[in-house]
Amino acid sequence: MRESKASRVGTDITKDSILRDYRICVQSRQASVIGRREVFSGKAKFGIFGDGKEVAQVAMARAFRKGDFRSGYYRDQTFMLALDLLTIEGFFAQLYAHADLAADPASGGRQMTAHFATRNLEPDGSWKNLTEQYNASADLSPTGSQMPRLVGLAYASRLYRELPELTGFERFSRNGDEVAFGTIGNASCAEGMFWESVNAIGVLGAPAVLSIWDDGFGISVPNEYQITKSNISALLRGFQRDPGKRGGFDIHVVKGWDYPALCETYLGAAETARREHVPSIIHVTEMTQPQGHSTSGSHERYKTEQRLAWEEEFDPIHKMREWMVDQGIATAEQLDELEQQDREQVIDARDRAWGAFRDEIRGELDTVAGMIDALAGGAHGEELARVRNGLMRQPNPQRRDVLRAVTDALVVSRDEPSAARQRLAAWKAEQAAHNERRYSSHLASESGESALRVEVVPPRYDGDGEALRGFEILNRCFDANLARYPNLIAFGEDVDQLGDVNQGFAGLQQKYGELRVSDTGIRETTIIGQAIGMAMRGLRPIAEIQYLDYVLYCLQILSDDLASLHYRTVGGQKAPVIVRTRGHRLEGIWHAGSPMAGIINLVRGIWVCVPRDMTRAAGFYNTLLRSDDAGLVVEVLNAYRLKEELPANIDEFTLPLGVPEVLREGADVTLVTYGACCRIALDAAELLREVGIDAEVIDVQTLLPFDREARIVRSLEKTGRIVFVDEDVPGGTTAYMMRQVLDEQGGYRWLDSPPRAVSAKAHRPAYGSDGDYFSKPNREDVFAAVHELMHEADPARYPRLD
Repeated sequence: MRESKASRVGTDITKDSILRDYRICVQSRQASVIGRREVFSGKAKFGIFGDGKEVAQVAMARAFRKGDFRSGYYRDQTFMLALDLLTIEGFFAQLYAHADLAADPASGGRQMTAHFATRNLEPDGSWKNLTEQYNASADLSPTGSQMPRLVGLAYASRLYRELPELTGFERFSRNGDEVAFGTIGNASCAEGMFWESVNAIGVLGAPAVLSIWDDGFGISVPNEYQITKSNISALLRGFQRDPGKRGGFDIHVVKGWDYPALCETYLGAAETARREHVPSIIHVTEMTQPQGHSTSGSHERYKTEQRLAWEEEFDPIHKMREWMVDQGIATAEQLDELEQQDREQVIDARDRAWGAFRDEIRGELDTVAGMIDALAGGAHGEELARVRNGLMRQPNPQRRDVLRAVTDALVVSRDEPSAARQRLAAWKAEQAAHNERRYSSHLASESGESALRVEVVPPRYDGDGEALRGFEILNRCFDANLARYPNLIAFGEDVDQLGDVNQGFAGLQQKYGELRVSDTGIRETTIIGQAIGMAMRGLRPIAEIQYLDYVLYCLQILSDDLASLHYRTVGGQKAPVIVRTRGHRLEGIWHAGSPMAGIINLVRGIWVCVPRDMTRAAGFYNTLLRSDDAGLVVEVLNAYRLKEELPANIDEFTLPLGVPEVLREGADVTLVTYGACCRIALDAAELLREVGIDAEVIDVQTLLPFDREARIVRSLEKTGRIVFVDEDVPGGTTAYMMRQVLDEQGGYRWLDSPPRAVSAKAHRPAYGSDGDYFSKPNREDVFAAVHELMHEADPARYPRLD
């Protein structure tokens, strides 16, 4: 471990560039101070700022090169300013939640202040040349969540350097020379995601430079309650590599106020990572946080007078100024003048940002006020005047205030139809469409490569096709796609030597190499993070989570990062990850769960495919690989050994997402299910046939999206009765499907009997074959539910059987 001390700044750092660094620090600090006031004045909702971290971040920016990636968090505003990835005006636009990409290119007002991102996609959703720009992956608030993604952002450089088949991907890498820079606060280093990610980076030999900003606290909680020995670098010593060898990290400790030492440390660490692919951890100590954690609390409540006095003395900007004067870089008077100019520039930028934000909404407000005035000549003039005046008195009006006034005016004038009222109603409808785009667009891809636009190529059977076991079908599919896509990388636990626990990748590592098909440790969170980072750099990862139950380990990253990435950047970034897992019926509490409702309600923004067999699974993989959407494919665990006919076009056929398939035609009742329950529903339908009940069985095939063409409603229109079947808990995915069909698609209009649901028990499935039978839906359960439904409708024709 190296303790960096102040030394002469390298000759490549000029006086002018040092002055520029200083002025950026001053401007950033002023933005933080003024931003806090804007929140307290009511012009913004919340503020969290990077004060106290400024000097370390301008040093880090010196080491950052075009093509590099940052995976950071909400303290990195100075770094973004230093690389011109953020303007002060843009900083305030984000603080005000200005819902316009021209004002806030990172998130169009969707993310709160200090959540940064570069625009890595063209407006049509295609990739920009990432080697020609500085790149910042989109920030997210949950502490430590930037770490799993860092694994993949760094590891991609190793793949681009070591895989000859990737030499043609010039838009994404220049021989793997790119470094991924991560940043995290000291307290978040107590998170499991931090340790899992550091370990994974070390195992993979991925060129990352990780900065730990250590100001001694996590909100009000000091390091002694966060980190053993109160010192994260002391705990990390076991990761230190042996001199001259690979395997492990270079670990540096440097003061957050020591500008020359910071510059030297960052330049050296980045050069080693870039040249040798050796990662570094830079523990930046003695940092300050002059305004506390955020606008939600005051740090004077938990810091001692001695600590506050120390923070004032060792404020990094103050110490950098002292050093510059001592070195003759500038006089105190010169710096006073520059600081005054910088304060004025920040105030001007704030005013411009506020003016642009206010004027846009003020224009809508004035339009509405004029339309309400036009209505006020009728019987309700006094009430409408109150509505108008209440709107105009708003000190800082928001769109919601305007829409509330419109609604109030329409309610007041409801008994006076007029052209003026029609215009107001039409304006409201028009604004609803605008606001749908402003605040809800880009949950999934809207590009020409959307999975919903992939051409459907049906599987082709020549009549003499091989009958293969399910895992062999998948093996042929993966083999064909690894050959087709040189940037396709598959990884997960037991994927290479075993070819996965069910042999879908059997023999493919030997054919394509250990970097194309590889094992990982038991680390589900960073398997997904690795996939996200790799996908953000132009690779196509298939990340395997061994069992569906284990998705719970990585669900937070799937939900908070991958599912929201395209949305929170308003189409500025994407990560077309494919997550492969297997589930439903096996044996035991933790190998046979089916937590599908929890998953589908937490991963909106990821398509969820639930194929009933491996041919259908192969079709979904083919579709997703031709798209730029993220997808989760849940294979049926007890179907790998069942025989299926191999399609002649296994490498070409695709399945549409959101299109159910009718497995059995029927006239009396519609059975809706998916995955492993398809066999059970079909078996039950045959038993029902013996008592004169004709059941139609429908496989929904994908839960997200769900039945885009309302095929299930067309079946319900014919049968008048519907039963939903699945292995989730009561009120889980059956309730989701029921709402989609009856509420969203209006299927309630065709009901002749109440809808039914057949689900698993509320508990985890018990072990053994009988445990499975009595915990999950079985043929008898489905038969009983349908027969009872028909008995209620026609007791004479369908008498009770018990």
